[in-house]
Amino acid sequence: MKISIGSKIVQGPWGGGNLFAINLSNYLTEKGHKVSYDLTDPELDLILLTDPRSRSESSSTFNHKEIEKYKKFINPNVAVVQRINECDERKNTDNINSFYLNASSVADHVVFVSTWLKNIYVDIGMEEKKTSVILAGANKQIFNNKNHSKWDGLEKIKIVTHHWSSHKNKGFDIYQIIDQMVSSEEWKDKIEFTYIGNLNDDYKLNNTNTVQPLAGLNLANELKKHHLYVTASINEPSGNHHIEAAQCGLPILYTESGGIPEYCDNFGISFVTDFEDKLRTIIKDYDLFLKRMSTYPFSADKMCDDFFHLFEKLINEKNQNKIEFKIGPKGKFLIVRNKASNKIKTNIFTNMQHTLGSYYRKYKRWKI
Repeated sequence: MKISIGSKIVQGPWGGGNLFAINLSNYLTEKGHKVSYDLTDPELDLILLTDPRSRSESSSTFNHKEIEKYKKFINPNVAVVQRINECDERKNTDNINSFYLNASSVADHVVFVSTWLKNIYVDIGMEEKKTSVILAGANKQIFNNKNHSKWDGLEKIKIVTHHWSSHKNKGFDIYQIIDQMVSSEEWKDKIEFTYIGNLNDDYKLNNTNTVQPLAGLNLANELKKHHLYVTASINEPSGNHHIEAAQCGLPILYTESGGIPEYCDNFGISFVTDFEDKLRTIIKDYDLFLKRMSTYPFSADKMCDDFFHLFEKLINEKNQNKIEFKIGPKGKFLIVRNKASNKIKTNIFTNMQHTLGSYYRKYKRWKI
């Protein structure tokens, strides 16, 4: 197979969409398939649209309009899949849902990261028969329960969360409550709280252990030092954070919101406005939930298997109904333009990565 994934690959902490692209790329490459991230190959079997927004708003390398031109002038036999992991509900925007719905017209199939998210788009007019749900997962070679710290029932229970985004909907109101609990009479000898990632300046976490954003083994090792994971993220379509923690063996205390319950049900306890009561309950039943974590079913391997089977099905369908086509002058021009444009964008993005990396290293060193 020749598959193009419409996403830049960023090394280091960069959010769940980037991790998805890395995991799927590695999976396909290991199976002997050719993976690219642009539309320069005229013989692609499948295109995966990860985000139709502009490159200034996302990490995408091409959008739905560029795919339309590719199909029309270069290769009408290519299969197109759109993966949607975003919605207006997540960050209180008002233009994402309609824009993604419009972009989906270019796709043969649309994959959602949760049923909760799928229902949002079906309710506004997406054709349900062209959709499916593939739940996300993390790399189990990195995120696993080897050497995970188990709570002995005597020491303080160590609670942790982590987020790349500092948006308030990630749950900072609850994290601030936990921060205050840490110094309260009831809880000061019972809990510790660690926040890994980018902080929101509107919420002060004075009693919390804060750690700069981490990724890969560094993140996994830090998570494994703790006993219990909390996520208060609101209207999250899926999120990688709780998946990484669950694969590391941490029971999850999670908000009853968005697609998160689809990942955490049976592997922790949900809360709405009763956080302290649910914290007491999960501490009391800690051993029960800890045993369940070894059966946590989601991983990058399962996710990639599901995508691979879908890709095979769609490509086979296209091959059975192949259109005879010869690339004309406009198609040849688009290929040349795509190659030139890709080279320029790659150079710009590489320079941007180096610049941001330099600033981030200075930030860590100087603690600005």
